[in-house]
Amino acid sequence: MRRLIALAVTVCLAAGALAGCAQRGSSGFAPIALLLPDKKTARYETFDRPVFEARVKELGDYDVLYANADQDAAKQQQQAESALAAGAGVLVLDPVDAKAAVTIVNSANAQGVPVIAYDRLVAGGELAFYVSFDNVHVGELQAQALVDALESRGRPAGGILMVNGSPTDSNAALFREGAERVIDGSGLRVLASYDTPDWSPDKAQEWVAGQIAQFGDAIEGVYAANDGTASGAVAALRAADASPFPIVTGQDAELTAIQRIVAGDQYMTVYKALKPQARLAAEIAVDLLHGRGVTGDLEVDGTPAVLLTPVAVTIDRIMDTVVADGFWTVADICTPDYAAACDAAGIL
Repeated sequence: MRRLIALAVTVCLAAGALAGCAQRGSSGFAPIALLLPDKKTARYETFDRPVFEARVKELGDYDVLYANADQDAAKQQQQAESALAAGAGVLVLDPVDAKAAVTIVNSANAQGVPVIAYDRLVAGGELAFYVSFDNVHVGELQAQALVDALESRGRPAGGILMVNGSPTDSNAALFREGAERVIDGSGLRVLASYDTPDWSPDKAQEWVAGQIAQFGDAIEGVYAANDGTASGAVAALRAADASPFPIVTGQDAELTAIQRIVAGDQYMTVYKALKPQARLAAEIAVDLLHGRGVTGDLEVDGTPAVLLTPVAVTIDRIMDTVVADGFWTVADICTPDYAAACDAAGIL
């Protein structure tokens, strides 16, 4: 008995950040594991995890084993192994590294455990479902907003910087594909391009600062692949006292990004309805736990999938997107530091 108790404790500890050991609820079903990639991107702890867990609880007395890999692929591998050892019946996986995560999928498949690719597609293995957004379209929305904004200022004489996402993120390549499709057709000049390791705002800021030293006022816009890299770009541009301030894109509709848009530091972001995405993933996970068949709107690499529609958000779209959906409230956005800018923008 002592050995069994010690083994159970070891499994829990090995899980790293796993939220609890495997304990079947009154439903009698195995737990569902939710494995998310990082904490630098605000969405995961603010929306994805709590919404997913809440929807699972609405559907029945199911337990959720949660772990966040802190942008460490090896750590995520260990967390997945721990979840499987703890008896997880379904893995919902947002991979740190799309290629490395194939090992996780294969391990789960070998044990008869279905895997849902969440937000990012794993580059191989047999997946049960994929739920995400049209990520090529995300890049198109970002780039089109950038092109339109620059043209509204007059035909650019300089060029733009491209601050892309992490090279290990399969979605980053899709964002870039969509963005380049628009930018190449626009005639805009790309001064330099950078794949941001781990989506790090600090690394994005450091790189943009170096480009400012090289190109100076020739930088008229910055394609930033998400709001974190946008924050780094804006910090570098503000430190350099850039004027006129370049057009900066983003993605994820983070609260700080919406506030930067209100203040005029960031031109746009891409709003992705994270709550419906997380709820859908929870519903599919419960269906798979019961052995029920699942179908998607389409197939992606042979996997049934649902790809939700992203929306571009500029200052004039804040009220009818993120506020209308209850993603953020006016009170969230219009703190005392932003009250005057909110009033000027009609965000009331």
